[in-house]
Amino acid sequence: MQFEDRITTGKNTFPELTKEGIRQVALEAGADLCGFGSLDRFEGAPLEMDPRYVFPDAGTMICLAFRMPRGVQRGIEEGTQFYQYPSLAYGGINETYAPSVLYEVGKYIEDHGYESMIYRNTGAKGKISDMDGTPGNTLSPEEAVDVRKMEGVKTPHHRTVQFTRPVTEGHPSPDLQFHFRLAAVACGLGEIGWSKMMLTPEFGPMQRFAFIFTDAVLEPDPMYNGEPICKRCMACVRECPGGCISKDISVKVNVGGKELEWGKTDEWSCYVHYTYPGRKHDPFIPTEVFDENKEGKLKLYEDKNVKATEEEILKVYSVLEPYFPSWVGYNMAKCGGCIGACVNMLEKNGCLKGKFKEPFRTGKKRWQLNR
Repeated sequence: MQFEDRITTGKNTFPELTKEGIRQVALEAGADLCGFGSLDRFEGAPLEMDPRYVFPDAGTMICLAFRMPRGVQRGIEEGTQFYQYPSLAYGGINETYAPSVLYEVGKYIEDHGYESMIYRNTGAKGKISDMDGTPGNTLSPEEAVDVRKMEGVKTPHHRTVQFTRPVTEGHPSPDLQFHFRLAAVACGLGEIGWSKMMLTPEFGPMQRFAFIFTDAVLEPDPMYNGEPICKRCMACVRECPGGCISKDISVKVNVGGKELEWGKTDEWSCYVHYTYPGRKHDPFIPTEVFDENKEGKLKLYEDKNVKATEEEILKVYSVLEPYFPSWVGYNMAKCGGCIGACVNMLEKNGCLKGKFKEPFRTGKKRWQLNR
């Protein structure tokens, strides 16, 4: 009996809600994968990153994965077309496609008498940084400029400014930011690779995630225990233009009794190279910008010993600001080092279920500019 029928008959009766029913609706609505997790798998998570506080009465977390077509990387691989990745595979999925699917699945769950809290990939600012987990709201350099105009507000290292406070004692401040990739692992969809990317056996790193919290108690899917997807080939380390991923130092966490490990990442260096990967990998900045070096303001790229601090990042932004929006508009496509490297090696090593007639790379080295 669906919602309209209950209104017509006046009977508050509900059909049985099952995992199989939810999964079928999710896949038919457009999700590519659907996994179910038990919230107790987050025992020990930092308070500000514990998804159990998103909906304290939730009994189940549902993860929906949305595949990114391999072809959105093709223009980046060839150095010919950059905008499709950020516009379609990032913004298009996170802001348009996934929310519409969440809405359909959420309605289905609520038609069965249970509440459905849908949670898209969001840019909300919580108590901790969504970059590196440090306390405070992480602001982009352009946001930091606006904040500095606010009387009495200071922006210390990493642009952290505390705007929110808890509404209930013992609870985290809004808006809570939980770790999407670890949550996808908790829902049984895959594992964390050395690059800190979430890898599924179907698509490797090529998917986005969205979530539903519901008070329905459903049996969780088992944690992924198949053949390791990441072979520790270190291609992600080699192809990162900023050298942001450590080859020797790792981070280990426990999710639901499963130990996860990835290479320690300099998140702020990753951020700045993701935005602008440097003279060898950015065709949108005139050559003279590099040649003049703007009084050493680009040392962050020229000298690997310079750390990606707020001061150094803002120096870079001051140099590149005249070229806005070209360098920012394509920022989520220009790097792609770890993603492309991972897709290439996973396919070569036969780690993915999906097969293509032609390899992702045909043996030639990835392009770089001669300047």
